[in-house]
Amino acid sequence: MIKRDGYLRKLIARLDDNRVKVITGLRRCGKSYLLFDIFGAWLRKNGYDRRHVVSVQLDDDDAADLRTPRALSAWVKKRLPKDGGRCVVMIDEIQMCKPPEGSPPDDVTFYDVLNSLRKKKGVSVYVTGSNSKMLSKDVATNFRDRGIEIRIWPLSFSELLKYRKGEESAVVWEDYLRYGGMPGAVVENDIEERERYLKGLFSTVYNRDLVERYRLKDDYILDAVVTVLSSSIGGLTNPTKLSNSMSTVGKVRASVPTLKKYMGILEDAFLFSKADRWDVKGRRYLDYPSKYYSVDVGLRNAKLNFRQQERTHLMENVIYIELLRRGFSVDVGVVDVITRNKKGKQVRRQHEIDFVVNSASGKAYIQSAFSLDGEGKGEQEKMSLKRSADFFAKLIVTSGHEQLWTDEDGISHVGVIPFLLEEDILARILKRAE
Repeated sequence: MIKRDGYLRKLIARLDDNRVKVITGLRRCGKSYLLFDIFGAWLRKNGYDRRHVVSVQLDDDDAADLRTPRALSAWVKKRLPKDGGRCVVMIDEIQMCKPPEGSPPDDVTFYDVLNSLRKKKGVSVYVTGSNSKMLSKDVATNFRDRGIEIRIWPLSFSELLKYRKGEESAVVWEDYLRYGGMPGAVVENDIEERERYLKGLFSTVYNRDLVERYRLKDDYILDAVVTVLSSSIGGLTNPTKLSNSMSTVGKVRASVPTLKKYMGILEDAFLFSKADRWDVKGRRYLDYPSKYYSVDVGLRNAKLNFRQQERTHLMENVIYIELLRRGFSVDVGVVDVITRNKKGKQVRRQHEIDFVVNSASGKAYIQSAFSLDGEGKGEQEKMSLKRSADFFAKLIVTSGHEQLWTDEDGISHVGVIPFLLEEDILARILKRAE
């Protein structure tokens, strides 16, 4: 069993409240396993028998008749215990529950069903979903402040290392950079089968699911967008730039509005995460371009047939997703610097800070630098941090096991492995900067 203790604690902590617990995340990242196997085992161990756990997986063909709100509501309510004891309702892939074709706009929705269930005394409602537009973005609105999102991610490096106990962290790190943390890939020991599994997720799950869900004419453009975004993780892009890249490299023509729609679809499906640019000195967001990161580097590598293994970009991707996993708000920093050239003319240049990290404890700037070897490389990475001209915490994450230390400029340094394993490391840096 892959233990996901942190997520289990979150589910247990919400057991007795009357909110709808919405477990969101990429398909096949472990939501169902967490809810039905891990949490289900905990419930059984703590006194919940079959009569007091009502569960259904809507993506199962056997549950096809329950994919309308009224049918689902009737089925669940019929199975609620009559003895007045506490009951847990668990529904998998709730976004598959939709009103029948041709229903009036004000017909019953799954939001209404869940709100009705949560009002029943002693009933605790948990659902999973893999569509952020229908779930994450609408939790507060449609559940009237009675819903809470619990975001699930593919396995972190720390979780993978615990699963592969006894192995050297450096060996596991190399595997993580290549194969990521999708549970189905993690438990597969045969390398060829692992790669086949990751490649197959796009063709058998993601593409098909998105084409059906959004009624796309075909998956050709969708597939091309995924390929280009996968090739450019850590690079600045926007729909216009993406259109040019697709036309030049893939010979695929698509309008800017179409590409903007497809990029939004990939975000909604949790396949990619967008990091907006933040003007550090101007204290404002810049419209374009942005950066897109893959939610799992193994999926990204599989989409490119395990070519383009740029370790610098892969490490940056892993750090970004780890920061989101820890609950931070993350942007890409931009620092405008005005200098004079040899002729005395003013020159404006933009320097980038990989990540501007915000939390309740404060703000930090992070640079991902695979290596600082080479003439001037260290100063180059520090330049944008120093040019920010403020006193927020500053950190450079490099490859390897280097323990946390601080240089003469007050900038902290740490290796990526300690950074990924020590979840309090950013809190310690923020405390130093106070």
